[in-house]
Amino acid sequence: MSTWISLRDLLVDTKEAEAAPTLSSTLSAEYSEKELEASLGKEVNSADSLFDLQQKEECTIPIEERPSETMEKESDEASEKFSDFMVFEKSKFTEKSLHSQDENISKEEEEVSESLEKPSPSLETEDVKSTDKGKTSLESSHRESPNIPKEICLDSVGKGESSKLEEEKESTDKPGKPKKTARVQSNESVSDNASVVQMSLKPCPSVGSSLENFELNSLLHAIRSVDSHPGSAENGAMMEEAWERLQKSYVYYKGKPVGTLAAMDPIAEALNYNQVFIRDFVPSGLACLMRPATAGGEPEIVKNFLLKTLHLQGWEKRIDNFTLGEGVMPASFKVLYDTHRQKETLVADFGGSAIGRVAPVDSGFWWIILLRSYTKCTHDYTLSEMPEVQRGMKLILNLCLSDGFDTFPTLLCADGCSMIDRRMGIYGYPIEIQALFYFALRCSRQMLKPERDGKELIERIDKRIAALSFHIQKYYWLDFTQLNNIYRYKTEEYSHTAVNKFNVIPESIPDWLFDFMPLRGGYLIGNVSPARMDFRWFLVGNCIAILSSLATPAQASAIMDLIEERWEDLIGEMPLKIVYPALEGHEWRIITGFDPKNTRWSYHNGGSWPALIWLLTAACIKTGRPQIAKRAIELVEHRLSKDGWPEYYDGKAGRYVGKQARKYQTWSISGYLVAKMMIENPANLPIISLEEDKRIAKPKLTRSISF
Repeated sequence: MSTWISLRDLLVDTKEAEAAPTLSSTLSAEYSEKELEASLGKEVNSADSLFDLQQKEECTIPIEERPSETMEKESDEASEKFSDFMVFEKSKFTEKSLHSQDENISKEEEEVSESLEKPSPSLETEDVKSTDKGKTSLESSHRESPNIPKEICLDSVGKGESSKLEEEKESTDKPGKPKKTARVQSNESVSDNASVVQMSLKPCPSVGSSLENFELNSLLHAIRSVDSHPGSAENGAMMEEAWERLQKSYVYYKGKPVGTLAAMDPIAEALNYNQVFIRDFVPSGLACLMRPATAGGEPEIVKNFLLKTLHLQGWEKRIDNFTLGEGVMPASFKVLYDTHRQKETLVADFGGSAIGRVAPVDSGFWWIILLRSYTKCTHDYTLSEMPEVQRGMKLILNLCLSDGFDTFPTLLCADGCSMIDRRMGIYGYPIEIQALFYFALRCSRQMLKPERDGKELIERIDKRIAALSFHIQKYYWLDFTQLNNIYRYKTEEYSHTAVNKFNVIPESIPDWLFDFMPLRGGYLIGNVSPARMDFRWFLVGNCIAILSSLATPAQASAIMDLIEERWEDLIGEMPLKIVYPALEGHEWRIITGFDPKNTRWSYHNGGSWPALIWLLTAACIKTGRPQIAKRAIELVEHRLSKDGWPEYYDGKAGRYVGKQARKYQTWSISGYLVAKMMIENPANLPIISLEEDKRIAKPKLTRSISF
C-alpha cells in the first residue's frame, strides 16, 4: 500500500535530513519555485507536456534574463501540463513522521527561492526504455554529494497512475564538474498527429546574423531529440528507404554519375520526368554533400553534375529561328544511347520542349548556388577557380546584369520561368526569381576572381546587391502596419515625393488578405510592379530570402511568426503550400487560362509540396526556430513514405495525393533527407545559407503620409 506525498516532505525524512538541503538546492536550479509547487500530484498523460518541458528546459536564455511575465506564463503552462511528478512508497515513510516535521520546511523553502536567481541549466534529452507495463519513466541525476541517497525508487499507486521517478547519484568522469541529464519518455508517441497539432511553439534565440560562427550547442539540445520518441525506429527505416531510392535514381554518363532522374514512377507515363532537372537536382546534390563520407556521402556526383551542365551551357541554344543568350543554362538533360555511333549522347532542353516554351531563368541561379555549396562543404576551391567555371558564372551574370530599360533593380521575367513552370500570374518581378537572383549574386561575389574583367563585374554585383536588397525589403514587405498603410494610400501621386510610388489602387487589395494577415508576423509578397501588388504568399521566395539574408533579421523572424500563426493554412496536414491562397472561379479562368492541372488547391495552385521541407527546415534553423521544422518533419514522416513519395498533395489541408502527382519523386525523397540531416546536425546549415551583409544599408520603414 503506497500513497502520494510531496517532494518537500520527502526531503526532511529523518534518515535523509542532511541530504535534503543539497537535493532541494539542486532541483531548484532546474525548476522554478512555482513549477515545483504546481507540478506535484498530477498525472503525466500526454506527449505534448513532455515536449513543452523539453523545449522550455533546452532554451539557452537564462532565467534571470527572461521577463517576469513570460516566466509566470511558462510556469502556469508547466503546472497545468507537467503533473504526477513523484510517487513514493508508504512503507518507507510513514504519514506520522512526515507531518511531524512541517516546521523544518520553511528554511528549505527560503533556499529554494534564493536559488531561483541562478540560471537554469539546460537538459539533454535521451532515449529510455519504457517498462513492460507501459508506464512513463523520468530519470534525473543530480550533482554529486555524499549526502544524496544512491537511489530512490518510486512506484505509482491507485488506478490509472502511469509514472514513476528514479533519482540516482551521478558518477562523473572529472571531479568538480558534474553533468546533468534528464531522460524523458512518454507512453504516447510524440509523432502522434493529434498531439502534434496541439503543441505550443516557443521561439529560440536567432542565429541569423552570425551564421559562420554561431554556437551550435544551443540548438543541438533542441533538435537532437527528434529521434527520442518511440517512432524513431520506423523513421530510421524511412531514412534507409529514402537513401536506397535516391541512389537508384542516379543517371550515369560514361560510367560516372551526373545527376538524378526527376521521378521513377513505374506506372505513370515518363514524359520529361525521366530527365535530370537542374532545379530538382539541388536537394539531391545537397543530400550527397551533407551525408558523411563514412556513411556513403558522394560529393563526386555534384562535381560531375556541375561540370556536365557547364558543358551544356556552351551549346548553341536555338528555338525555331531564334538563338537564346549565351549564358542560359538548360532546364534539364537526359542521356541517350546512339545506336549508330555506339556511344552515349546528351540531349538538353533549354525551353524548346517545355510546356509553354519558356526558358528557365532559375536554372543558372541554382547552378551558382550549388557550386558555392560544393565549395563550402568540400573546401575544394579548384573547381570554382577553373577558367571554364569562372567563365560560366560570368556568362550567367552578364545575362542578368545587362543594361536595359528597367527602372527597378529587380529582374523582369515571364510566367513559367521558375519552379512554377506554368501560367500562374507570376509575370513581372516574382519574389522567387528576385530572391534566387540575390542569392546567386552573393555566391558569385565570394567565388569570382578579380583577374581580367572580374574586378569590373564584382563592382557591378556590389551595386546591384545594394539596390536589390533595398528594393525588396522596402517595397515587397507586408505586415499588419504596412497593410493598413496601403489600405489608406492616395493615388495619382507625382514626383519623387510620392508615397504610393507604384500607384497601387487600395481597392485592389483582395478580401482574403484582411483576415489572413495576423497582428504578429509578415512576409514578402509575390510581385510588385506598376499598379499591381501580388499579395499571395510564395514559400520558395520567402525561404530563399531568409537563407540569402535578403530579408532582414527582423523580417526573417516575422516570416516565422506568420508560419506559426497561420499553420493550418500554410502547412496543414502535409507540408508545404507552395502558394497561398489558391486561384478560384473567374480569377482562375483568367489568370491560368483554364489550366486543368492547376485547379484550385492542386499542383502549383495551392498544392502542398513535401520537396520544399528542406527549405523550411534551413530557414527555421537560421532563425532559431528548429521546433517549427521538427513539427513539419513529423507530419511528413507520418505519410510520405506510405503514400509512395508523391510529388505533391491536393486539398486545402494537403490531405490527398495529387491527382496527377508522380510517385517516387526524387526531390520529395532528397528534400526529406536534407531536412533530416540539417535538423540532426545544424552544422550543415552554412552549406546553404549566407550571413547578413553588414555593408548593405537597411531601408527605414516609416508610416505612410499619403493620408
